Amino acid sequence: SLASTAITCFTRGLDLRKRTEDVLCPADCPLWQFYVFGDGVYASLSSICGAAIHRGVITNAGGAVRVQTLPGQESYPAVNANGIQSQVLSRWASSFSVTAGTKSTALEAVGRSVSTARPSTAKRPKKTLDKKAGNKDCKADIAFLIDGSYNIGQRRFNLQKNFVGKVAVMLGIGTEGPHVGVVQASEHPKIEFYLKNFTATKEVLFAIKELGFRGGNSNTGKALKHTAQKFFSLENGARKGIPKIIVVFLDGWPSDDLEEAGIVAREFGVNVFIVSVAKPTTEELGMVQDIGFVDKAVCRSNGFFSYQMPTWFGTTKYVKPLVQKLCSHEQMLCSKTCYNSVNIGFLIDGSSSVGESNFRLVLEFVSNVAKAFEISDIGSKVAAVQFTYNQRTEFSFTDYFTKEKVLSAIRNIRYMSGGTATGDAISFTTRSVFGPVKDGPNKNFLIVLTDGQSYDDVRGPAAAAQKAGITIFSVGVAWAPLDDLKDMASEPRESHTFFTREFTGLEQMVPDIIRGICRDFLDSKQ
Repeated sequence: SLASTAITCFTRGLDLRKRTEDVLCPADCPLWQFYVFGDGVYASLSSICGAAIHRGVITNAGGAVRVQTLPGQESYPAVNANGIQSQVLSRWASSFSVTAGTKSTALEAVGRSVSTARPSTAKRPKKTLDKKAGNKDCKADIAFLIDGSYNIGQRRFNLQKNFVGKVAVMLGIGTEGPHVGVVQASEHPKIEFYLKNFTATKEVLFAIKELGFRGGNSNTGKALKHTAQKFFSLENGARKGIPKIIVVFLDGWPSDDLEEAGIVAREFGVNVFIVSVAKPTTEELGMVQDIGFVDKAVCRSNGFFSYQMPTWFGTTKYVKPLVQKLCSHEQMLCSKTCYNSVNIGFLIDGSSSVGESNFRLVLEFVSNVAKAFEISDIGSKVAAVQFTYNQRTEFSFTDYFTKEKVLSAIRNIRYMSGGTATGDAISFTTRSVFGPVKDGPNKNFLIVLTDGQSYDDVRGPAAAAQKAGITIFSVGVAWAPLDDLKDMASEPRESHTFFTREFTGLEQMVPDIIRGICRDFLDSKQ
């Protein structure tokens, strides 16, 4: 057999030289950092290991992959599979496919698209006692992930069902209140019922009562990952803008690893709580794969998302404090992801050196970055300003609230042609585009695209923008001086400064810019 080449998490198809190549992917690549374009046939811009996990050829444990070079495609679709959301890409010069290498067996691909929610910032309404509507003050879409393993056994399984029933009653389920579903974790996860199946407490209680005990190992990690990927789709009843919550019940400890499942859940904007009952004793700890399993799985290890009960007996007093946690939507820190909680402003050089055809390439770059984000009235927002000596706001953050409208507005930007005053343009954008949203919940990013030397000072205006809470990425083409680019970019400057000789090189920067925004977003949340 051919010797495999060891590659990194971020090696792309276009980095390989041969037609067919056997490679070895490392273990534990951070899933949210993968950039993958397409499904089955991947644009050569994609990460090889990311594509292989997406395709189900390997898991995050790494392994051998065979990469086959293929011709370019007119378009690459976005599909969510195995914890990786692939992106759409129009036209790319070459592609590749991935199959299992000599040492590994293919796994089935799982998971379809999941939209991520975020809490609304509305003021709390007065309590209303409309039975059908439920508790309107409690906005939550909740999956109870119950323990159906041999650890818990039939008798304690029934006590667990009683407890979940009591929680359901106190939540105040209703058409405008919380919605709940149940997934049973055992050897293989089983979704017992979805959010959309019942909107009345009575029906939910009946469904819980009917649940049968499955038995098997407590593969909680597998069940958590499955739930994060499959349960909260819009067609299964998840509601836009309502926090997604998974409450994991664990009797004892899990048989598998929870860390990757926790990463996937956070990537999908899901808030994970763990309710542990009968924690492992000192003697039993030796049997636990990872003693820190709770902290790795929960949304944040700040204590809020973990909950302990000594036994399944006399649990009534634990119901209300748990319900209070589940209903405090301002605490649901994981509803916000880099895809649904950012404002991205594009500052586009319209000077005469760019030229009409290169200007189109710039707009294509802007579209490709924008389309990776979840744009909506409660999600991410996009704005664009074109500049020469003057500035023109093409559209502001409050003009368009759907991805389609934003992309069509970008396509319709007309080329100005003129001089280059980048400093002035940064000041203008900080003041008139970011000014109105500066107290909003989203994190602010500015991407400056220029192809030349600015006639004015860029350092002062860029420092003022950063002081106003705006993170700047500078993207230079052709004659843009590196010193200017570095002076504008946020710290660390190396990872916020990009340069390409040719306008055609912009397309390759798209994944790095998106990854940079996500990295900065996560760093700001630590």
